[in-house]
Amino acid sequence: MKIIILEDETRAANHLERLLAKVAPNMTVVARLESVRDGVKYLQNNPEPDLIFSDIQLADGLSFEIYKRISVRCPIIFTTAYDHYAIEAFQTNGIDYLLKPIEEERLRQAIEKAEHFSPGLSLEKILSISKPASEKAYKSRFMVKVGDKIKSVPADDILVFFSQEKASFILTVNAHNYCIDYALDQLEPMLDPDKFFRINRKYIVSIDACTNILAWTNSRLRLKIEGIDDPEIIVARERVVEFKNWLDR
Repeated sequence: MKIIILEDETRAANHLERLLAKVAPNMTVVARLESVRDGVKYLQNNPEPDLIFSDIQLADGLSFEIYKRISVRCPIIFTTAYDHYAIEAFQTNGIDYLLKPIEEERLRQAIEKAEHFSPGLSLEKILSISKPASEKAYKSRFMVKVGDKIKSVPADDILVFFSQEKASFILTVNAHNYCIDYALDQLEPMLDPDKFFRINRKYIVSIDACTNILAWTNSRLRLKIEGIDDPEIIVARERVVEFKNWLDR
């Protein structure tokens, strides 16, 4: 099976290609493209592949623009760090929607779906075989390195995800800090929104971390979290109302 990968992040493309080699060794990547322009040009001048893995936010725009300009009959598996493009994705030949970082089992499920794809498959059928949003599986554990060792930390044991000096960290209930390989923008859709809330661009907090909340200037709120040396863990003003509603669920 010949496939193309549309992805403007080298690291993400490499990760996907490594997973494909593991779960679908019969697949051959015939092209890796980084932009809408490259995607249009390739599909205009080359035989259509059997399958497309398509990031949504490319270097020069949304990949949906490609499929508006070029009619493709092969299935498309969309990959993205965001979950708000799902409906538009399924209005093309999209048959699945993988959130980054892509996990091996979800990739395997998407490939199995692609193998049963037919060009006449309707949107309703696509949606019926796709995992309902209400059954979305949130990430339950995170791998961290401790010196030369690797361990798995359950999401239930994490109080806070935070960024510091261009890196991301977790703080556990046992007051341990670990560095992780995800940016907060990647983490947000992976986490159960009943348990975790992003209070600002630097912090995602768990409900268990919200035990010491103070009124702050300009109608904002301040959190005190033992184990984090930051006197100003502030709920962004535009998120205060949503944060209060989250606390009161």
